[in-house]
Amino acid sequence: MNLFSDIRTLVVDALDALVAEGALPAGLDYAGVTVEPPRDALHGDMATNAAMVMARPAGLKPRDIAEMLAAKLLADPRIVAADVAGPGFLNLGLDARVWCAIIPAALEKGADFGRSTLGAGRKVNVEYVSANPTGPLHVGHTRGAVFGDALASLLDFAGYQVTREYYINDGGAQVDVLARSVYLRYLEANGQEVQFPDGTYPGSYLVAVGEALKDKYGDALVDEPESEWLEKLRDFSTDAMMDLIRADLASIGVRMDVFYSEKSLYGTGLIEAALADLDSKGLIYEGVLDPPKGKQPEDWEPRVQTLFKSTLHGDDVDRPVKKSDGGWTYFAPDIAYHFDKVQRGFDELIDVFGADHGGYVKRMKAAVSALSDGRVPLDIKLTQLVKLYKNGAPYKMSKRAGTFVTLRDVVDQVGPDVTRFHMLTRKNDAPLDFDFDKVQEQSKDNPVFYVQYAHARICSVLGKAAAAGIDTGRETLLAADLSEIRHDAEVKLVRKIGEWPRLLELAAVNHEPHRLAFYLYDLASDFHALWNRGNELPELRFLQESNPQRSVAKISLISAVAVVLSAGLGILGVTPMKEMR
Repeated sequence: MNLFSDIRTLVVDALDALVAEGALPAGLDYAGVTVEPPRDALHGDMATNAAMVMARPAGLKPRDIAEMLAAKLLADPRIVAADVAGPGFLNLGLDARVWCAIIPAALEKGADFGRSTLGAGRKVNVEYVSANPTGPLHVGHTRGAVFGDALASLLDFAGYQVTREYYINDGGAQVDVLARSVYLRYLEANGQEVQFPDGTYPGSYLVAVGEALKDKYGDALVDEPESEWLEKLRDFSTDAMMDLIRADLASIGVRMDVFYSEKSLYGTGLIEAALADLDSKGLIYEGVLDPPKGKQPEDWEPRVQTLFKSTLHGDDVDRPVKKSDGGWTYFAPDIAYHFDKVQRGFDELIDVFGADHGGYVKRMKAAVSALSDGRVPLDIKLTQLVKLYKNGAPYKMSKRAGTFVTLRDVVDQVGPDVTRFHMLTRKNDAPLDFDFDKVQEQSKDNPVFYVQYAHARICSVLGKAAAAGIDTGRETLLAADLSEIRHDAEVKLVRKIGEWPRLLELAAVNHEPHRLAFYLYDLASDFHALWNRGNELPELRFLQESNPQRSVAKISLISAVAVVLSAGLGILGVTPMKEMR
């Protein structure tokens, strides 16, 4: 039940009626008509821009259209007020019974309340994390993992068919470095003293990999030249690191549908096929790029390369796909990988990158646009840095990793729920501060505690109601007399519940799961405010021992709150607590 969508339908029907009467011209486009909460709650329950949008094509003043529209809308019993504001916005007041109908709708649907058909089954690929398989995931990967996973769950809830995907960067030189680093740990496991040269990975997480290698080969590789063991160790080390990464992801509830190997693109004809597709469209040519803008590097020299005409699809410059020595650029396998996604039949692609990949956005969008002939949109979401603090100071070092704080460091200290929720308390492209002390506070200033505490409080009320002999069964709550819900603080809470279906669709359309975290905090705040008002006004308390009928009505209200809190936390991958420890 999306009440905002229902009222928008009412507005459109009223516009159609005005057209039928000749008050408005035929053929108007209603696509820009919205119904949304007003900026100021004192202005009403909802506001529509219909008169503003229709004014120019209709050749009329916005206020004149708004006044005609108001008269039509007031004829519907759901609308109790329709006030023209400013140049022509129309503020609407709804009958309280309309809002209260949200309560049984939420209880009836349960965990599916707000679930949408917006996506209409469209296939969406969400690629996230995709870290180099050279070590454990660090805290920056954590933010991308949580954001991507929450976005995938949100899109699934909104009716899309979602594939969660991890791109394993196992085709580059960094995997050779990993293999050499593991070999050093292997020598160490065989009793040798080793030094880690600059550029290798000294983290202790490779100790176990070196020991596993010894268990497999004994000392057979100790005196072998690199040419004999490098390829073996590439695969062995990558597999070990991916096992570690899968375990790290599982620790925060992230499970991928697909792990796609970059290495599978080489020597299989996939890169050649992707570039042949671009070539068939006249987008591949041999040419010389202009020197970089600004100060020209001393070692720069013009050279002929194979280039992709990415500027024809919105990029700033054309991009090389093959170097002058005949080797592929880093961009070539990325083109092939996204070509494969298009070939797999996805209707939309979403890539979640770290902020350091910002320069890659335009070229990848251009590639997907060219490969799909503009049919498949690619949205690239950049996640900004996470700054860690502990005991009032920056927190930087992980002995296990050697140079950085790992995902597991964070989860081990604060738990997966706190980690996930807090990573979504800022928009993905805004920097995020993660203070280990503050995220564990039991206060209103800690969003995850405040939201979980609201759910736990509701569970506590239900337990006390059962102890008092008040029936809180589903059928009883669905049949509650909601005329008992009449105080402003109660109606405010009902209205907030009513925003949930609309909020879900907006978050899904804009690929912004952080909106859910913000909303859940606001919903929890409204609930806690009503709880506190009950300390001052006994008639607002949820349990009215002398009036079981009123108790059932109030419990039906807070049970609907619990439905939304549970559903929202579930999408974000956070546990709705039944009691707080």
